[in-house]
Amino acid sequence: MIVIGNILELLCANVFLAGYISGSNTFPQPLDEKEEEKYLQLLKTGDKKAKSILIERNLRLVAHIVKKYQIPNKDIDELISIGTVGLIKAIDSFDVSKGTRLATYASRCIENEILMLFRNNKKQKSETFLQDPIGVDKEGNEISLIDVLSSEKDSVIDKVEMKLQIKALYNKINSALTEREGEILKMRYGLKDGKCKTQREIAGMLGISRSYVSRIEKKALKKLKKELYPK
Repeated sequence: MIVIGNILELLCANVFLAGYISGSNTFPQPLDEKEEEKYLQLLKTGDKKAKSILIERNLRLVAHIVKKYQIPNKDIDELISIGTVGLIKAIDSFDVSKGTRLATYASRCIENEILMLFRNNKKQKSETFLQDPIGVDKEGNEISLIDVLSSEKDSVIDKVEMKLQIKALYNKINSALTEREGEILKMRYGLKDGKCKTQREIAGMLGISRSYVSRIEKKALKKLKKELYPK
């Protein structure tokens, strides 16, 4: 089962990054060394806000690396999504005791995810599944996207909370979005069957252009973010 908080982290980060790539958003400044240490310590205590800040303040790094790897015929949204997964993995597994800055470690994680995507695409052209391998952990064990977004070690309380969050997300999708917006988000992020579809695939299924799918997705994500995180 997907941890809803990490799905929302991906959704919100993708909205912000897409805006940066198109030139409509400006990134917040990266954290300085003391700020980074502060939020990493808070993260250890389970502070969700600290994790969100660490993600947001490092999105500039994802965008920089994505731009470097952007190539013709490759959807920028796909690179953004996989780069953001790399950033979240880096934050979750970062070891302060190693003596390196988070950005240095995260850069390697982000690039590894993108390179893994390219290697997988060379083998076969297919959609990204939550169960597909996307890298290895510290012990060399193969991990999948669903491993990044979930954990079998979740406590009973965590699982109950997760179910409530999932229900809340679906309620917001059904109440705040149009039927088409909800359908596209569910297909893009594997909320229906665990299979994340590309914008191009969705366009083919719905008989519309990929650029139109992209516009609908971005509009829906902004509406959903506003509903879930009202200021």
